[in-house]
Amino acid sequence: MRWWSVANFVSNAGTWMQLTVQNLLVLQITGSAAATGLSMSVQAAPALLMSVLGGAAVDRWPRKLTAAVSQAALAVIAFTTATLVALDRLDMTTLIVLAAVTGTVATVDNPACALLGNDLVPAEDVPSAIGVGALVFNAGRLAGAALAGVTVGFLGTAAAYFANGFSFLFVTAVIPFLRPAAGAVRQVAGRAARRPASDMSVREGLAFFARRPRLLALAGVTGISAVFGRNYGLTLAVLVTGPLAGGAGAFGTVSTVLAAGGIVGAVLGARLRRPSVRLVGALAATGALLQIVAGLSPSLAVLLVLVLPMAVVESVSDTAGTAVLQTDPPAHLRGRVLGVWGSVGTVWSLGGPPALGLLMELAGPRGALITGGVVIAASIASGHLLHRRATLATSVTLPSKDTVPQPILQTAA
Repeated sequence: MRWWSVANFVSNAGTWMQLTVQNLLVLQITGSAAATGLSMSVQAAPALLMSVLGGAAVDRWPRKLTAAVSQAALAVIAFTTATLVALDRLDMTTLIVLAAVTGTVATVDNPACALLGNDLVPAEDVPSAIGVGALVFNAGRLAGAALAGVTVGFLGTAAAYFANGFSFLFVTAVIPFLRPAAGAVRQVAGRAARRPASDMSVREGLAFFARRPRLLALAGVTGISAVFGRNYGLTLAVLVTGPLAGGAGAFGTVSTVLAAGGIVGAVLGARLRRPSVRLVGALAATGALLQIVAGLSPSLAVLLVLVLPMAVVESVSDTAGTAVLQTDPPAHLRGRVLGVWGSVGTVWSLGGPPALGLLMELAGPRGALITGGVVIAASIASGHLLHRRATLATSVTLPSKDTVPQPILQTAA
């Protein structure tokens, strides 16, 4: 698990280096902000359409081999892009194609790597392993964003793509040496081998997700939070540079505090032993209340005090939700459930920012934060009350011992 965490840190740092310079590269090629958004959408689009198929592939194929091949494929794409940039042969059409291929490979790579990490620890430590993964992700994001500026400044844009390619190769080299926890892979492989191909279908994963109230509730909480909250890079940017009269430097400070809070939250999330949908909902409601107060902030100093707990709560909530998602389904269905989640999550990530932007146009940044927080908190409270009422309505009072008919007692005896 330590080797896997180091490999993921290197890979995340390389990925964030590439993501940091990719938008600048598109602007350099086209001079169009719309083209930048198009490249991001094209890379995300395969997750919307193909994540379920990618999850099914992860359930069918050996996990270590799947992760190694997908990481190697991503390395090839990064090296190809780097070479074209270095030779000044990269045009917008080629970049769009490479982005689409990257997104397609990621539909297999993401669930394969997530589930492979879980196999490296005992079942009771999976929530902690997910928390460690969140910590590594946030640390890699900070390191990658910082390294991108240095790398591009001294070595050029192509160097960031080359570095990302080598980071994928590092992960590929580490995977064959990983030793899963006793019985983890054998159990998964054995169950998959005993099941006929017809039972390993995409439809089975979709049906399980649709019939599982816990996963539907988790999807509802996460979706409402993703649309009306969490997009702090958008809402807080407008709040800081608008009503609070701060500049780019002030928003940079807010972003740093958000990142630090994400790391603290990941550390706390790694200590979770029994995450639940109820915990995710409670944390999301708490974050919504903090968001409402942040919308009322009279100054940047007050906002900075609120931003840290907002980021901590969001990070712990994400860790708890991911742990529920990856441990609730049976082992042979986890890849497909993650695939369904990838498709659903892509809808939120693509639709959330435009909806939030429209809300800010109508209500301003303060109004968007306050309205969004109210919607999130009210939705979660309503869902909790409905669930509680349904539970009470379906509860059955068992007959007392004295009222059991004598024939039943004789049969039991």
